Amino acid sequence: MKIASWNVNSLKVRLPHLLDWLASAQPDVVALQEIKLQDADFPHEQLAQAGYRALVNGQKTYNGVALLSRMEGTDPVREIPGFDDPQRRVLAATVGDLRIVDLYVVNGQAVGSDKYAYKLAWLAALRDWLAAQLLIYPKLIVLGDFNIAADDRDVHDPGAWHEQILCSTPERQALQALVQLGLHDSYRLLHEAGGVYSWWDYRQGAFRRNIGLRIDLVMISSALRTRLLAAGIDRAPRKLERPSDHAPVWLELSP
Repeated sequence: MKIASWNVNSLKVRLPHLLDWLASAQPDVVALQEIKLQDADFPHEQLAQAGYRALVNGQKTYNGVALLSRMEGTDPVREIPGFDDPQRRVLAATVGDLRIVDLYVVNGQAVGSDKYAYKLAWLAALRDWLAAQLLIYPKLIVLGDFNIAADDRDVHDPGAWHEQILCSTPERQALQALVQLGLHDSYRLLHEAGGVYSWWDYRQGAFRRNIGLRIDLVMISSALRTRLLAAGIDRAPRKLERPSDHAPVWLELSP
């Protein structure tokens, strides 16, 4: 079973790229972030023709997440329970024997800003919710754009990014709190080396120069570790004309 995550940075713009990638990569489940569409505008028909059913938690212009799957997802949840948040950043559903949580984590703008405080509060609420989810769903996958580089291996220039947004100690501690629940970075379980990224700025030839960050993750619960076969980052869509600034990340699980 192949499960992927991709921040498409506007599904309206990137739909042709997504359809081509679905045809070539053949994932069973795909979590999308930053679809930037209201639910009513989601392209269900085109994706159904490609073989995918969709659950959507959309928002006009900003944010928005969706889950595509070959089999129907059930029991959807579209918010962190008890956390009052008008931004559409969460979508959880059960697909087969897996509970899948799609996240578009708050960016935070700048360390010390109001948006940074909001990010840390959001992550604390997420941690408490996922702790409860793991008790109900031991086969849990949490994936998406985390907007956090876990450690310096995931940063092209650790000195320049030291204690900056996406790389600050409180953000990394919040991500580590998810690891302490029993969630594991699937890519890092199989690949120790750094210098491999999932996001590159549009400016200054960042992709060509591999000036990036690894901030898109597929995290798996301990119950799924023995089923992990492979994990990777697909750079090919980032090479296309008018690409998303993120690349798809993926894993494969045994039955």
